[in-house]
Amino acid sequence: MAQFKEFLWLDPGHAFGLENRTSPFIVENFTQIDQYDFAEINVRPFKCIVIHDFIDQEYMFKHKEKISSFLEEGKIVIFSGHLCKEWLPGCPIFTPKKINTYKDYEISIATSNPIFEGVTPNDMTYNKGVAGFFARGTHSPVPAKAEVLLTLSDDLPVTYIDRHTTKGTILAHAGRDIFAHRMQNKSTDRISAQLLQWIHDEYETIQNSGGK
Repeated sequence: MAQFKEFLWLDPGHAFGLENRTSPFIVENFTQIDQYDFAEINVRPFKCIVIHDFIDQEYMFKHKEKISSFLEEGKIVIFSGHLCKEWLPGCPIFTPKKINTYKDYEISIATSNPIFEGVTPNDMTYNKGVAGFFARGTHSPVPAKAEVLLTLSDDLPVTYIDRHTTKGTILAHAGRDIFAHRMQNKSTDRISAQLLQWIHDEYETIQNSGGK
């Protein structure tokens, strides 16, 4: 009998996600479903839902109460992308950054966190010598008491953790799929495995605190 995978991955069905459907890392650690099956699936057995940049946000908006209820049970939601509808509790609508030079895309580490341990800002900023792939804007102002992990220039938040808007934890990343940084032969290769471990640790912390 196949082992139940406690982290739910919503697949938007886009061409850029083809590799995820067969990637050993994703297959071994996540239950993958088509995004449009979200309305029917029972999410209570899952500890975390991963939602990324090509998700149908109109559809998610229709089911925002399901997301909120999941979080109120002391669970985790990870969203990578540009929020254009208010379906993620506490998260502001995405604002593109005004770009005058490629240096405006430079990523800085605002708060040390195990997710990005050993990852250099330069490796996040540049992909094959080009800046702007990692993030191009912000969800700001971030919710009260949110922990900002990464910023663009001018201290614009890119990635934050929100443990206060709900009884669960939200990790919001204003960029492409944060789990996609694999097999690039640079320090960003560390992110996916470290983020996976962070989910395990964060869930245990929530449960040990009585669901906050």
